[in-house]
Amino acid sequence: MEGPFWLGAIDRANRLLAGLAAAILVALVAIVFAGVVSRYLLGRPLLGLNEVVQLTAVALVMLGLPHCTGSGGHVTVDVLDGAIGRIGRFLGDLLSRAVSILVLSALVRRAITKALEAHEFGDVTNMLSLPLWPFYAAIALGMALSALVLAAQLVAILMRGRAA
Repeated sequence: MEGPFWLGAIDRANRLLAGLAAAILVALVAIVFAGVVSRYLLGRPLLGLNEVVQLTAVALVMLGLPHCTGSGGHVTVDVLDGAIGRIGRFLGDLLSRAVSILVLSALVRRAITKALEAHEFGDVTNMLSLPLWPFYAAIALGMALSALVLAAQLVAILMRGRAA
């Protein structure tokens, strides 16, 4: 039996963003390779390469964040697991996800505000005049989906009634 529709939708969005992040990573590698070849073999550095690398790195990390969250790829520390027992781990799992959702929600609101302001005022990078709002939007999107993944995990933990 399949899970609720919303879990499938979160998973599909998660995979879509992970695929987009993978494509961005390949593009980033190609750009850096072209920059190195251009600088050291041709003696002509690429103008604005640092801007492109910095902005694509932001998009890469933020769009990959939900996949990392959903697959359990974040660093966890289980030093106290034996001491706090099953109930302590259960409460810790609930608390960590609830706090993460609250923090991510605040950051999403701020990133959306920054994206709207950057779009309204036409904020661009210094050298290449790349618009900044899409990168703020990528930050908001990645963190919002990560919060949804955490919320789904929270519901799953509550439904199981025990720690993962």
